[in-house]
Amino acid sequence: MNVGVFALFAALMVVGTSAQGCSCDTMKWASCTGTPCECKVTVAENVDQPIDCKKLVPKCFLMKTEMLRRMRNQDTRSVGKPTEGFVDNDGIYDPDCEANGAFKAKQCNKTEECWCVNSAGVRRTEKEDKNIKCEKLVETYWIRLILDHGPLQSTLDQNLLKSAIGDAIQDRYSFDKNLVKEIEYDADAKKIQVDIKKDMNDRSIKLADMAYYMEKDIKKTPLFKIQDKFAPMVGSNKLNLTNILVYYVDVEPPTFKMNRLAGGVIAAIVVVLLIVAAGLLLLFFWNRKRQGKDKQYSQTRQSDREMENK
Repeated sequence: MNVGVFALFAALMVVGTSAQGCSCDTMKWASCTGTPCECKVTVAENVDQPIDCKKLVPKCFLMKTEMLRRMRNQDTRSVGKPTEGFVDNDGIYDPDCEANGAFKAKQCNKTEECWCVNSAGVRRTEKEDKNIKCEKLVETYWIRLILDHGPLQSTLDQNLLKSAIGDAIQDRYSFDKNLVKEIEYDADAKKIQVDIKKDMNDRSIKLADMAYYMEKDIKKTPLFKIQDKFAPMVGSNKLNLTNILVYYVDVEPPTFKMNRLAGGVIAAIVVVLLIVAAGLLLLFFWNRKRQGKDKQYSQTRQSDREMENK
């Protein structure tokens, strides 16, 4: 064989082998080509976003991709809103992202109605017109996961639960297991509460990305190339997680108005106000009664002194 032809054949073999191994483990919808391998995900018509497949893809990019796939009638996630709690009740929308994948503080979803979001992309203000001011992106430093699980083969060892979930999160999402701060378990309800926190000043750890990947793992199909589910092993028990709710806590409180609060919250506030009002009324009448007694006692003492003087 001619040396030049052999060299060309060898080069084509190398390119072919590289192309076959060029893929994105953290994003099943990514398109990957080249040597070295470069991967992109489509976030809008004719717009491909480069991604780092050694990390979780930022939630903002993922939401844009899902919206595009929904428009094309391609597979995304099942749509539905939680019926309780302060969670992401607005569901998926087409967000505006920074170049690094962070959410822009102001979101409008291509409409005349806009709002401010936190670093998880969750609305934290009322929806207003385009003049709304969102001065900064408020950081989410704490997420609470409420996990439901299916039947178990044996009694769950609660002492192993925290380390098992921490290890599973670290292995699957490359997050430090020490971020898992608290675990509470209700065996009767088959619910696990997981509190994951970072330092309030930290801006490098993206809790929302991890939570979003976990939501997909549990509610529908994984975003990873390999379609294994998130299923921690607790002793001899493999947790079959059936549902997840994600609660977000920011470094600053949200600014929702009273008229948009949930009915249950308003009812609780009304009850508290009624209790306070009743307490104030009781204190008022008690003081009136005491003043009356003091006045009567004072009059009695005055009468006694008059009798003594006589």
